[in-house]
Amino acid sequence: MLKNRIAVTSRSFSRHPLLRQKLLSYHKSVTFNNEGKTLCGDELAAFLAGHEKAIIALEKIDEALLKKLPDLKVISKFGVGLDAIDREALKKRNIHLSYTPGVNKRSVSELTLLLILSLLRKLVVLNLKLTQGGWEQQKGNCLTGKCVGIVGCGQVGKDLISLISPFECQIYYYDLQQNLDLQNKIQFLSLEDLLMHSDIVSLHLPLCDTTKNILNADRLALMKPDALLINTSRGGLVDEQALKERLKKGLLASAAFDVFAVEPPQDTELLNLPRFLGTPHIGGSTEEAILAMGYAAVEGLKINVN
Repeated sequence: MLKNRIAVTSRSFSRHPLLRQKLLSYHKSVTFNNEGKTLCGDELAAFLAGHEKAIIALEKIDEALLKKLPDLKVISKFGVGLDAIDREALKKRNIHLSYTPGVNKRSVSELTLLLILSLLRKLVVLNLKLTQGGWEQQKGNCLTGKCVGIVGCGQVGKDLISLISPFECQIYYYDLQQNLDLQNKIQFLSLEDLLMHSDIVSLHLPLCDTTKNILNADRLALMKPDALLINTSRGGLVDEQALKERLKKGLLASAAFDVFAVEPPQDTELLNLPRFLGTPHIGGSTEEAILAMGYAAVEGLKINVN
């Protein structure tokens, strides 16, 4: 019998009293990440060693790690996005992966809407000027009537459409599936056409070999100079250096990112641009989303590994 059968790597799960209580009501032997460490490599392997089941968040799970964890039988994902998990390696070792898609979609889509409205009304710049003693009443723009391009029409992309629809926008979408069951006014466009015609572009894609830097310098150049770019999905989808150059030259109105290729981001020049708004990967960081993700992760452990 293993001494500690379940490990929880997630920091937000580990420090949440309701989620701890929920998990402990089913399982008495649990190792929580009480120190709040960002676990990776050998430290992650040491933390997971000797456990049959684990609740993980954004940690990288690959073949090299799994070789060190012969006891591991079940991984339950806290949150969404599987780009850090080598699913072929799990299958090879007969490790079950529990995952509930879309569990935090409303939290992410609401943040996306907030970022869009913040950029349109120039809230960050105006607030900064106000705190510095200024009183500059710059004109902004309404969301109503704009052309909005949704790149990736999965759980979050569809939910964002439902939030934007009351604003009477023309909504375009690009997705690998061209015939999604969407509202009548939602029009499919190629990625290039979507970038050229949209006033606002919002990314909602997983990160994989085919989506990495999907918005490279050439595709960024297709966007209108007064357009906005939002990324609340995954870092690495946008060439951040090319984005920075376009913002500096005024070739793009503004951008807002909740996710970055490297987190925390190291490019302070980009972060400090007045045309750029950054948040520290908080898309799923609402009380409601954390509880929903946590309860789903607990349910995902209910797999018989005997």
